[in-house]
Amino acid sequence: MTDADHLALRTQHLVDARALAQELDTADAPTLFDVRFVLDGPAGRPAYLDAHLPGARYVDLPTDLAGEASPGVGRRPLPDLAALQTTLRRLGLRWLSQPIVVYDDRQGLSAARAWWLLRWAGFTDVRLLDGGLRAWRDAGLPLVGGDVTAAQGDVVLRGDALQQIDADAAADIARQGVLIDARGSTAYTGETKQADEPRAGHIPGAISLPTAGNLRADGTFLDARALRARFGVAGVSAERPIGVYCGGGVTAAHEILALASIGIPAALYVGSWSAWSHDQARAIATGDQPG
Repeated sequence: MTDADHLALRTQHLVDARALAQELDTADAPTLFDVRFVLDGPAGRPAYLDAHLPGARYVDLPTDLAGEASPGVGRRPLPDLAALQTTLRRLGLRWLSQPIVVYDDRQGLSAARAWWLLRWAGFTDVRLLDGGLRAWRDAGLPLVGGDVTAAQGDVVLRGDALQQIDADAAADIARQGVLIDARGSTAYTGETKQADEPRAGHIPGAISLPTAGNLRADGTFLDARALRARFGVAGVSAERPIGVYCGGGVTAAHEILALASIGIPAALYVGSWSAWSHDQARAIATGDQPG
């Protein structure tokens, strides 16, 4: 694959701020979704109302992009497809080829869940603003306040366009392929955990590749060469089954986006550690080795 091929693949999933600004001035401008969200942090909607990209519509991750949490399914399970369709029609979506760009103010760690879920639902042209709101501001591009509402859409979703896996499949991939833990290193070792997780540690056999390691200091993604090197050293390739999990199925989507940008498909374990840790029949490992 040539450098031009890698660039074409990357731009299927990521768009930089200046390129997006140019697209917004065209007849085929993408629909923008603001997906600001921080676990146990301030709500994203007030920040959106204060300043957002022109034309962006706010999407609430816990209510719009996730179903009801429970110990069996984890912190951020997938929403019911019919409920997701209702939400996306409210947000004005009409057809699965409609271009969409998602962003947040967390280096894409929240917006990547929207990227993954929309792709899973069947949308074929979904990208993440590389560097997020910070990149847009750093480029000196305009922001506006207030709410944006859309005319009712009529999109019909199909679902299952991206692969998701359950706990059994995640355990199988840990034995036969590469299962990636996208959380920070202290969560992987078992030194820290979230309040809703009864046990600390990681899935036996999983390797630690925190998704923050896919980013430069300015919050934009590493180039294709650097990403290929990072994943290649860990044994991650398109020829092996790859699964990814995190705490609740959100930041793992960010890792899957990084992999997609270099042509490596990966499955999301949506329940992730918040589901696995509640199942007392499931073994856990601690420390810095896969176990």
